[in-house]
Amino acid sequence: MLARRRVSHGELSLGGKIVVYGLLLLGLLLFAFPLFWMIITSLKDLGDVHKLPMTWIPNPIRWSNYAKVFHDAPLERYIVNTVAYTAVTMVAVALSSSLVAFGFARLRARGSKYLFLLVLATMMIPPQVTMIPQYLLFNKFNWVDSYLPLVIPAFGGSAFIIFLLRQFYLGFSRELDEAVKIDGGGFFTIYARIILPLSIPSLATAAILEFMYRWNDLIGPLIYLSDGSKYPLSLGLSNFTAAYAATPWNLLMAASIVAVAPPLLLFFFAQKYFIQGIVITGSKG
Repeated sequence: MLARRRVSHGELSLGGKIVVYGLLLLGLLLFAFPLFWMIITSLKDLGDVHKLPMTWIPNPIRWSNYAKVFHDAPLERYIVNTVAYTAVTMVAVALSSSLVAFGFARLRARGSKYLFLLVLATMMIPPQVTMIPQYLLFNKFNWVDSYLPLVIPAFGGSAFIIFLLRQFYLGFSRELDEAVKIDGGGFFTIYARIILPLSIPSLATAAILEFMYRWNDLIGPLIYLSDGSKYPLSLGLSNFTAAYAATPWNLLMAASIVAVAPPLLLFFFAQKYFIQGIVITGSKG
């Protein structure tokens, strides 16, 4: 009887479910409306964009807007630049951060806790503070107008991802380390053969977070890149309307849909690993 009462108290009534699902549907519509507005605007003629009241279904539907944005701007080059730049930094941050997190989580060294606090303290420094010193440093290296200032720092890892992965690694039993040492393996063997295979969900989460950041990054490319052939999508979109006398909102929305589609598809297909990685890194340690 007690168990039945607990189940009944934990379950929602029909009215409660209607309220909950109604609120969820309202939230879905609220967050999906900007994307829906972008899609319908991208399929309209420019004259229809400014008509009031707004038409919810374009008539006629202009699929040719998507072909036109590729004709008017080198979106193919922007996409290739963005994919290459994002892929390199994503792999670099995930692997380097996992190695540093392994050191903080599994190695015993004097002062390691203070070093870890120092790493976390870097997250409290606004990027605007280090922006000018970094530019002057990379300018001395003659790295300006190249991807080196954007790619090389990624091999130093990310403080947030280091923290995320360290929390996950703390949940592993140290008996695994002792077993490897008994078999003659060292710390790198523990990292490569034990830690990395077990941390695929958390590494996938780290890679997705880094992908989202790099794909949408505008400030970094804006500061360091001046050659138009090297522009990523974010910087290319910001200059998309420069060749037009008036802003072609339909073409701009079509180009924006092309830019946001890869992150949306990535999260849609990898959300299982992303959610799993967030849950396990937040529940261990």
